[in-house]
This record gives sequence, C-alpha cells and structure tokens, in this order.
Amino acid sequence: MTAPEGAEDLLRLHAPQVLGALVRRYGHFDDAEEAVQEALLAAAEQWPRDGVPANPRGWLIRVASRRLMDTLRSEAARSRREETAVRLEPREVRAAPADDDTLTLLFLCCDPALPPPAQVALTLRAVGGLTTAEIARAHLVPEATIAQRISRAKAKLRDHPFRPPEPDDRDARLPAVLKVLYLIFNEGYTATSGPTLHRADLAREAIRLTRATRRLLPREATVTGLLALMLLTEARSAARTGPQGELIPLGEQDRTLWDRAAIDEGTALVEEALTEGPPGPYQLQAAIAALHDEATGPDTTDWPQILALYDVLVALAPKSDPMAELGRVVALSMVEGPEVGLTALNALEPDFPHSHRLAAVRAHLLERTGDRKAAADAYRTAARTTLTLPERRYLQMRAARLDP
Repeated sequence: MTAPEGAEDLLRLHAPQVLGALVRRYGHFDDAEEAVQEALLAAAEQWPRDGVPANPRGWLIRVASRRLMDTLRSEAARSRREETAVRLEPREVRAAPADDDTLTLLFLCCDPALPPPAQVALTLRAVGGLTTAEIARAHLVPEATIAQRISRAKAKLRDHPFRPPEPDDRDARLPAVLKVLYLIFNEGYTATSGPTLHRADLAREAIRLTRATRRLLPREATVTGLLALMLLTEARSAARTGPQGELIPLGEQDRTLWDRAAIDEGTALVEEALTEGPPGPYQLQAAIAALHDEATGPDTTDWPQILALYDVLVALAPKSDPMAELGRVVALSMVEGPEVGLTALNALEPDFPHSHRLAAVRAHLLERTGDRKAAADAYRTAARTTLTLPERRYLQMRAARLDP
C-alpha cells in the first residue's frame, strides 16, 4: 500500500523534522531513526485509509515517540536505560520550529568527530531521506561501504547532545553541511534511479534547507553561492521532460518554460556571492548556470566564458569532482571542437568506472564528428548503465535514430 497523492512529499518533508524532535528530546540517535522509520511505515499504511491528518508532523512525532519509548523500555535496553525510560512520555515532545530541528540535525550529523565521508553519508540518510543504495550511486562506491559508514557514524553520535553548535564549531562543520545539501539537490534534480528524472520533493527540500542555512549565515559566500546554483538549476526543471516524461536535453529545451523569477533571484545571488569573497566551487558553478540561463538559445551561449570558469573550477580542486571535469570537457568541445573534447574525455575514464555519464558525453561528441555508428554504440552503452528510465529511453532513442 502506498501513501495518497501528495502524502509522500509530506513524509519526506517531515521525516528529518520528526527525527530532530526525537533526538532533541530523547537522544539515542540510532533508536530514534528506527522509530521514525516505523512511524513513516505506519503513515503509509494508515493515511490511504483514514486520510492525511490535519497536523501530519505532530502525528508522526506522536507515533515515533511511542515506538521509541517501547524500544527504550524493552528488556534488552532496560539494563542501561531503565532510569530514563520511566520518565518518558510522548506528549512531552515539543514541536520546535522545523528549521531549528532540521538545521541542528544537519550540523549534528556533520560532527568533526566523524570522518568527512561518514558525515556526508549519515546526513544524506538522516536528513535527505536517501536510501543507502542512492547514496552509494551518488558517490560511485559499493553499497556495503556506505552502510558501514552510516552504522559507524550513528554509533559515534549515540550520546552526543542535540543542540545548535557554537559559532566556531558551526564554521568547522559548514563545508560538510553544504556538500550534503548539494548532493541532496543533485539527487532531486537528476535522480540516480527510478521511473522519473526529477524528484521535486528532494530538490525543494534542499533549497528550503539552504535558505534556512543562509538565514543563519547571511554573509557566507559559499552558502549564497550554493543557493544561487540550486535556484538557477531548478529554474529549468519544467522544460527538462516532455509530456510522457521523456528527457529533453538543455540545447533542445523550450526556454519560455524556465522560471524567470528563480533565474532573476539566482543571478542576483551570484553577483552578491562573488563580491563576498574569493570564488569557490559553488559560486563558480552558479556563475556557469547563470550564463546558461541568460542565453536565449544554444547558439547564443557564451561557451568561451563557461570554459574559462570550468578551468578555474577544476584548478581549485583537481580530480576531486569528476563531474566538474566532465562539464569542462563539454565546454571545451563547444569551443575547440568535438575531436578535442574526445581526446580530453579519454583521460577521465578512470574517474567514471560505473557511471553512464561519460559514455553519454562520448556518444554526443561522436555524433557531432559524424561517426554515427560509434555514436550509436556509445549511446547504447550509456543506456545499459543508467538506472533512470527517462534517461535510458532517451539514450536508446538517440541510438535508434543514428543506427536504425
């Protein structure tokens, strides 16, 4: 049984807020997360039958609190938690403002005691609501590796207090927080698997949390740049798929469908971010997105300027962001020709061992050189390795058109 229309978005929206409320009140991060998952399952079963409650967040907090209290009172936990459990009452869970709990949860998951990969994996799981498999695909690593990182991270945080970090501590955790928000947004904008290309709930939640982080740190250029990047990218979402959910690449999109208000806001934020300090990866990516959004069509896109920005972006953190390298190859091919792009692409193969994206770019460049047979083969290779149906259908269609 599945939740009614709109309820899945509510569940994803409220899950980190409910987890934050429980951890703030009871502690026991690991047990609290399991209780929230049980409450979400209960909602998926009951809401289709009884309807979505007037206060869905309060409903989830009550149910999750009862489940957590049962766990804390169980025979296995009694020896170490009995004194705490006898005092617990679900009605005592105060529903703090959503941003407060979720931001605190974000910064808790990015505790410096955890190694950076564990920070990112745990936050994507607890705050972003991504599955272990989705997180593994986003990082191009085995699922078992991500599961182990999450398990160890939760064990380390078991007794950590749930409170907003002090300013110095907050600054130390901010890079990991922003990386997590960036990954949540990317998963929403282009899902790594499933029947739909765009997971609007994840993209909206990432933007909401980034806005909340900016309210906390209004003069932080990296936060401003990340919010600008999200807005400028999400502004194109309405034009990325056709009536049947089929993928429409950037160069073929109807730009009248782009959200001009989001583009205007994002462009203003880019300008603000670039005046607040030296440009970092988020500011540079936002500037690239702004150049795409400001162009009236593919022929008017300022590819030399985009290539120059990619050169700076790649130089800031060489080899740490394969997608930035791949974007630079595309820009390079638009400026110097597809043959030059193909030569540069070959050097990136070790960075994309299990991804369809390199094969898709190779297919596009081969098509531009006129090698239809090789392009069709590359499109089919990419189609076999992608896990999203819209991308697979698009790649198969391109292959069939070139080599019927």
